Order: sequence, then structure tokens, then C-alpha cells
Amino acid sequence: MASAAEQMARNVNFSTFSRAKELQKRILFTLGILLVYRLGTFIPVPGIDPEQFRILFNSLGGSGGGIFGNANMFSGGAIERMSIFALNVMPYITASIIIQMMTSASPTLSALKKEGEVGRQQINQYTRYLTVGFAVIQSFGIVIGLRAVALDGIPDLFFILTGVVTLTGGTVFLMWIGEQVTARGIGNGISLIIFAGIVAEMPRAAYNLLDRANTSSINEIVVIGIGAMVIGLVIFMVFVERSQRRLLIQYPKRQQGNQVMQGQNSFLPLKINTSGVIPPIFASAILLLPTTAIGFSNGGVPLDPNAQASMMQTILQWFAINLGAGSPGFIISYGIMIAFFTFFYTSITFNPEETADNLRKHGGFIPGIRPGKNTAAYIDYVLTRLTTIGAIYLVFICLLPEILRVYYPEIPFYIGGMSLLIVVSVTMDTVSQIQSHLIAHQYEGMIKKSRLGGRKR
Repeated sequence: MASAAEQMARNVNFSTFSRAKELQKRILFTLGILLVYRLGTFIPVPGIDPEQFRILFNSLGGSGGGIFGNANMFSGGAIERMSIFALNVMPYITASIIIQMMTSASPTLSALKKEGEVGRQQINQYTRYLTVGFAVIQSFGIVIGLRAVALDGIPDLFFILTGVVTLTGGTVFLMWIGEQVTARGIGNGISLIIFAGIVAEMPRAAYNLLDRANTSSINEIVVIGIGAMVIGLVIFMVFVERSQRRLLIQYPKRQQGNQVMQGQNSFLPLKINTSGVIPPIFASAILLLPTTAIGFSNGGVPLDPNAQASMMQTILQWFAINLGAGSPGFIISYGIMIAFFTFFYTSITFNPEETADNLRKHGGFIPGIRPGKNTAAYIDYVLTRLTTIGAIYLVFICLLPEILRVYYPEIPFYIGGMSLLIVVSVTMDTVSQIQSHLIAHQYEGMIKKSRLGGRKR
């Protein structure tokens, strides 16, 4: 049976949206910020020769075979143009994950988290500091590798300093506008920035696919099959992302003063995919890092197997050959790491013992389960089973394009995996927030009408 909120959501229409002026301002603000972001992806880092960088970018697997191809997808082509937003928000995402893991392990941060809004703001400040640190380290490594494509006559020290400041400043700016979208716009700002980058690159990928079909590089039946598969994947993702396991929670009767509060029933929703897109992002970054490192260490030129190399280069070359994108070792390792990070990240974002303790403090209990340790064990049992299904789901979604790419190298990276998962997840979250604003607007209108009626009487 649908709840009152769901029934009201079904009655939301265009006329309701036209009266929600606050929501319209939020949407326009969000679109304006995303436009600024897209314009910034075309502003290049000063001092780089565009033609020489294009050659280096292709040699490092920019077409999708290396970490540059992955990062270029998330940045909306910013790395391909080596713009000021080339690092995108990846340092912020890395810092956020590390802070979350430290919050679970550190008693100081754990206590700070329980202090409410003040503690949350302090943790966010630590995340910003760590983001700047990661951005400086990553930008320094990138600029060092880009010295070979710098314009003639530019001193190395000046080029390195300018590049590090520019790339770090771009990441900090994206972090700031992402927080502004979250506070004053609609949806999660950081997620929308990644979403905008992926969506901006999808038309070009679709055009390249159709162009190859016209030149007989790909069979038309394959193109139709890819389109049908994308539609099927979207439907499947929406179904899984919306699926929940609801645990019934009962609250007994309680007395507050002279008033007796009746017992209530509630639900504890547990998602199948609690970890989101974090596991595939971490797994791909770790597995594809050796390929990029070996390219940078040799100036973008593949190492000669017969040439004498250092021990580090030999190790990186072994990883690049046996765990390169498309190899059986990469596919197997990718799936195992996705499953591992799914369980690991779920364990640090959802604590069954803390949830059971909160239920006990508020008098809630699961029917047939004793409060306390038994409730925590039951929630952990259910969550483990759901996480297993979620891990299988993520492995299937992310490995499907990798397997197809072995047989069809011309297929774009955007048909599945992280890109499509991010697009679907962010779209669902944004639409849900828009719907929540419209429902709140309807409630406000009903309250105002009831007050006016009372005044007239």
C-alpha cells in the first residue's frame, strides 16, 4: 500500500512545478554552475604544447586503455585538453573515503561525528585540507610527466610551479562550487559535476560508434544490440538501485506527562547496493595505475622488452602486460577487487551495532529479536546477504563492457560500468530531491490555505 507521501508525489504535475519558485531558482543555479564547469574544461593549463600533448595522451592509453582514459571520462574531456579542471573532483572523493575510514577507526573522529552539525562541519574541514594535499601531490606528479610536452623556452621550475598551482586551484574551485550546489542548488554537487562530465562525452561516443558502423568497421546488428543492451542495463540498474529490504521496527506505547503515545510501526530500509560506485572507482584506479606509471617513467614510449630496465620499471612492465586493460588477469582481478571493496566500504558506512543501539535507546525493536546484540547480529546477517547480491550486481555491471571490449575493441567505454551506473544513480537522486521539494511545496500550500480558512472563520 502506498504511503501518503507517495500518493501525493503522484499528484505532482507541471502546474505544481510552475508555482514552486524556490525550486526553479535552485535548478537554474545548478545549471549555471554546471555551465561554468563545462567552460572551465576548455581552458588549458599554461605552457603546454597541444600537439605534443595529444601524442603523449594517446600513447598513455587516452582512448580508454589506461587510467587517463578512465579519468578523462569522468572529467568530461578535461584531461584530453589538459585543462585547469583536469584533476576534476577525484582528490576530493579520495579524501572523503579516507576520512570516512578514519572516522570508523579513530575514536577522536568518531566522537566528533556524534557532536552533530558542529562535528560534521569540522570533519568536512579536515576533508578539504586532505583534498588540497592530494591535489598537490597528484598535480605535481602529472606536471613532472608533462615536462616533455612543455613549450620551448619555459624554465622547468616555473612550468612545474605554474602547473601545480593551476591544477590544484581547479580542484579546489570544483570542490567549492560542488558544495555551493549542494547547499543552494538541487542534488549532490560533487556527483553532478562527475555526471555532467560523463554526459558531455556520451554524444561523441555515440557518434563514433555510428560512424564506425557506416564505415563497416562494426556490423549494424552489433550497433542495434548495443543500443538494446544499454536500455536493458538502465532498466536493470533502476530496479536494483530502488530495491530495498525493509526491516519492520515496532515502538511500544509510552507515556509523556499525562499523554499516552500509541505504539507505532516503522521500517529500517537496507539498500542492495549500499556502497554505490566507490568500489569500481577504487578497483580501476589501482589496477590501471601501473600502465600510466610506466608510460610516464619512459616519457610515454613503451619499454623495449630487450632493453635493460630498472627493477621498478621491470615490475611495472610485468603489471602492464599481465594486468593491462582487456587482459584475463585484469578482468579477474577487477571483479575480485570490486567485490572486496563492496564489502569493505559497506562495513565502514553502515554499523549494525550502532543502529541496534540507537533503536534500543528510542525503544524500538524488531519483532521476534531481542534488543541489543541479537538485533545487531540480525541486521548484520541481513546486510551481509544484501551486500553479496550488491557485489554480484556491481561485478556484472562493470565487467560486461570489459568482456565485450575484448571481442569488439571499437565499442565505446560508456555503454556500461561506472559511467552508466553514475548517470543512473545521480539522475535518480536528483529527481528524488526535486520530487521532495515539490511535495514540501504542496504541504506548505495546504498549511497556508488551512490558516487562511481559520482566520476567515
